[in-house]
Amino acid sequence: MTAILERISTLSLSGQQLSRLPRLLEDGFPKMPRTVKESEVPQLFREPYIHGGYRPAGHHWLYYFLSLFQKHNEVVNVWTHLLAALAVLLRFKSFLEAERPPVDAWSLPLLVFVLSSVTYLTCSLLAHLLQSKSELYHYTFYFVDYVGVSTYQYGSALAHFYYSSDQAWYDRFWLFFLPAAAFCGCYRRPYPLMRKMCQVVPAGLAFVLDISPVAHRVVLCHLGGCEEDAAWYHTYQILFFLISACFFSCPVPEKYFPGSCDIVGHAHQIFHAFLAVCTLSQLEAVLLDYKGRREIFLQRHGPFSLYLSCLSFFGLVACSALTAYALRRRIKASLATKDS
Repeated sequence: MTAILERISTLSLSGQQLSRLPRLLEDGFPKMPRTVKESEVPQLFREPYIHGGYRPAGHHWLYYFLSLFQKHNEVVNVWTHLLAALAVLLRFKSFLEAERPPVDAWSLPLLVFVLSSVTYLTCSLLAHLLQSKSELYHYTFYFVDYVGVSTYQYGSALAHFYYSSDQAWYDRFWLFFLPAAAFCGCYRRPYPLMRKMCQVVPAGLAFVLDISPVAHRVVLCHLGGCEEDAAWYHTYQILFFLISACFFSCPVPEKYFPGSCDIVGHAHQIFHAFLAVCTLSQLEAVLLDYKGRREIFLQRHGPFSLYLSCLSFFGLVACSALTAYALRRRIKASLATKDS
């Protein structure tokens, strides 16, 4: 009996220790500054109809990295693309394990596409996670985001061109498609002053161009009674992108519920979620095309054109990065003049 009572006492003590565990863990982490209202951050950081949940500027880098686990108005934007990047890597890993594709010229556009997808998702999550550090870093990380978007755009164009295009489309546009896609990737201006208009229009034109190979194929397939799984995934990616573009362009629902969607539910978060699903649908479609259309590919292309296209991809990345660097220097000089 005594032994039983001692055991109960031990369990009670453990329960008390467990009840104090959250407090002990909280004390073990650095104290996180509270989020603030829009009036307490620079005008540059404010978003329409988002009244609170802003992270204050001027803190140590550690704070902004640890804010991945804090409740603020950017945390959903970060997690949607972080989880999507992990999903892309895990899906590609499972594909490699199951299919064991040969490492040859045929595989290069696929590798470039996966790299571009992970790059844009990573650049986006870093922009939303770290942009509150200061006005200079706000611009800097959105310039990085611009590099990611340009990379993804051209990586998608390569995958659609080599794996997914219908023969009738290919015969008509093969000479002009990739140069036009590279031009759109290099010459979209990052983070313009009129952000929505100057981002939506060029991005929309680039999307129409990049998606034209699969859009042509999807239309023909559905008109003829579509039975291709890849065509259905291409349909989903087009649909999800169009939905995401609507939420990027329009501040809904926060416009009708100002202050109520600060942490969860505002338009940019919904845009991120649909864009992530769009990318995963696109990945499935490209993987199916890669497996099922090898003979079509070999009839059209030789290794030289593939190597040249993939080298042009890295050239576009370098061009975008240099553009972002030059604009960052200009912004830095402008901010220094303003502060002096």
